[in-house]
Amino acid sequence: MLKEERFKVILDRLVNDQKVYLAGLSTILNVSEDTVRRDIKELADQGLLKSVRGGAVPHSPGPHHFRDRISHDKDQKQIIANKALSFLKDGQVVIFDGGTSAMLIAQSLPKDLKITVVTNSFPIASLLEEHGFVEVLFAGGRLLKDSFVTIGNDTVQFLQKFRADICLLGICSIHKELGVTGPDYEESEVKRTMIQSSREVIALATAEKLETAEAFYICPTERLSVIITDQPGGQEAFKMYSDLGIKMV
Repeated sequence: MLKEERFKVILDRLVNDQKVYLAGLSTILNVSEDTVRRDIKELADQGLLKSVRGGAVPHSPGPHHFRDRISHDKDQKQIIANKALSFLKDGQVVIFDGGTSAMLIAQSLPKDLKITVVTNSFPIASLLEEHGFVEVLFAGGRLLKDSFVTIGNDTVQFLQKFRADICLLGICSIHKELGVTGPDYEESEVKRTMIQSSREVIALATAEKLETAEAFYICPTERLSVIITDQPGGQEAFKMYSDLGIKMV
């Protein structure tokens, strides 16, 4: 079998099974595990999958630039935003991460809701400027242009000052074993600080982001209190994360 044919088999199996193992691929492809390992490394170098110990998992399939993410899966993200509103109560301090799902929550806040929002997102801060009862505290720092959020030491130090009731965490990738991961190192550092500064962490993740992984580690899956997704019912993931003590809605 040619290398390109092996690549296709590996990627097809990854789409179907969400994870591939060296031993299983070795049998299917009738090559050594070392050959499979080299194939996976080459595919990882091309950005087509995430190499992990003993095999590989997919990357999150969605776009990474904020402008492209706004229109991607918008209906599914609105479902997530509507569910998230039930967790917000008067008097809370809420950290809003910079993802497009969090932005839709900010757009949907009831006009009489009285909360304090801490965020590093320019779009979210701009949206809430017109809300009569929401206090907005903005984390300054260096602008990450792909995501329209601030990053860096100033951002991290600002977020460390809070003990928020809830963090609404935008998710790029989440995996039962590999935890929550992201594609940018400094943005992942900011997300980690948001989590450490919050009593409860609510992950906002469309179904396509479950059981995927990126390069930079953020937190263990068990640190999440709730995963809000668009399609929890009837999925294997529902039981998988519930078994970890994480509520899925």
